Amino acid sequence: MLNLKFALSALALELGAWTGPLLMHGRSDVALASYLLMHALACLMLSLCLLPFLSGEQARPRLPVLALLAVFSYGVPVAGFLGAVLAVVMLRIYRTPVAQGEFESLQLPEFDLHQRMQGSFRQAGMRSFLGNSNAPMQTRLRAMVALQYVSGRVASPLLRSVLSDPSEDLRLLAYGMLDTLEKRINRTIDVELDALRQAQAEEGQGPDGRSGGPRTSESAHRLSDLYWELVYQELVQGDLRAHAIHESLRFCDMVLMSEPDHPQLNLRRGRLLHETGQLEAAGAAYLRARELGLPATRVLPYQAELCFERRDFQGTRALLDELSQWTALPRLKPVVDYWNTP
Repeated sequence: MLNLKFALSALALELGAWTGPLLMHGRSDVALASYLLMHALACLMLSLCLLPFLSGEQARPRLPVLALLAVFSYGVPVAGFLGAVLAVVMLRIYRTPVAQGEFESLQLPEFDLHQRMQGSFRQAGMRSFLGNSNAPMQTRLRAMVALQYVSGRVASPLLRSVLSDPSEDLRLLAYGMLDTLEKRINRTIDVELDALRQAQAEEGQGPDGRSGGPRTSESAHRLSDLYWELVYQELVQGDLRAHAIHESLRFCDMVLMSEPDHPQLNLRRGRLLHETGQLEAAGAAYLRARELGLPATRVLPYQAELCFERRDFQGTRALLDELSQWTALPRLKPVVDYWNTP
């Protein structure tokens, strides 16, 4: 509305500028002054009308552009008026393409030779995709079926996150896949329990296996592994998880009676004791695992976590400072950097 008023005012003033001298009978100084004044006002109104039609960089800086339009239309009577209108229309229709800025120089991230690619699967991306209710149902179902080719440690948390999905089909599929993973390990546990009882009977062992032979120790080791898998893959929750931890610890202790210098089992014993809240015994098991030659990178994170739970922050900082000397731990690097910040 404001532009229309400016346009009508400019047109009226320009017409008045040309008709004024005719009414004043020609060529007097008063007629000339009247023409120049009204023509200047008409040019100013025209400039105010045309300026909003210029967009972006075309209208900057505003005052010089406004002055240019006014001076051009003032200096060239009639043709300047029409030329200013035509120029703005042309700029409006055929805009100058925006020039792309130069690319900034970015520093490439440091390449870590120890961080191997794990295929094209990304857990965070899969979690967000499965939780996206706007994604096509068939695509989400295919993505869930593809989880059967992923390790249980990664697949189980993703499947549990789908158990609260609004889609009943997805919930049933996730429950079925979790149940299949759990039953597969439980069937293997039943087979190993039968093998353990048979080995104990043939080797003359008691039910506690305190004087276990090689077959008894081997079966107990596999049973400890299987129960630990239930916990590690998060296939059991609540009381079932506590039972799996207790059984894995029991069979782990059974093996350690005959093989007390087994470093991996000492580490597992520490983790199981840690899960049950026996912090002192867990700390001793971690130290024993390191004394038996287990790499520090495998033990230090659990020791640091143990110190943190004891509220021993100085000990946590010291362990993480020791851990910072190892460069093959990309996932722990943010934690190490945080604790090493002065």
